[in-house]
Amino acid sequence: MTVYFTASIVGKKNYLSQYLAIINHLKAKNYQVISDHIINSNPRQIYTEKKEERIKFQNQLEKWINSCDFMVAETSFPSISVGYEISLALQHNKPVLVLYSVGNPPSLLAQHKDENLDCEKYTPSTLPEIIDNFIKYVEGAADNRFTFFITSEIASYLDKVAKKGKIPKSVYLRKLIEKEMKGKK
Repeated sequence: MTVYFTASIVGKKNYLSQYLAIINHLKAKNYQVISDHIINSNPRQIYTEKKEERIKFQNQLEKWINSCDFMVAETSFPSISVGYEISLALQHNKPVLVLYSVGNPPSLLAQHKDENLDCEKYTPSTLPEIIDNFIKYVEGAADNRFTFFITSEIASYLDKVAKKGKIPKSVYLRKLIEKEMKGKK
């Protein structure tokens, strides 16, 4: 699987170790991670590029997002460009894991309801499990999709247990069903 990683290039001075922890965890799982444009760039280089170079890069960026299986965005340092990339990925129905280590999730994404979007606050110790749970969700997303209506009370309960367990609601429901299936054997 191919993962597109994005984060603030300006924020790299404060969050590089977190960026690398995310990238290295994904690479350790044998995923191809597109991240050089973040790790190997600096703000001065970007600000001095000519218009043609920026357009060429934007076209490449869109190809990367279109070709990836999912996106991971580290958003502890705010960035309009990262927000644009997240929006673009969601428009192309790509699952997106938005990670942040301080404060609150990006304000425009915190209340955005999209099954392909998961916003998670992390610490160094919780990061691997959050990523692994998201990957399980992504891998399961290739299976059959099943949509049904639930009451607002059930929706509220699912929101609470998913947030507490730091897993998507669909993963929680899938685990309940799998547990029930094992008990029937």
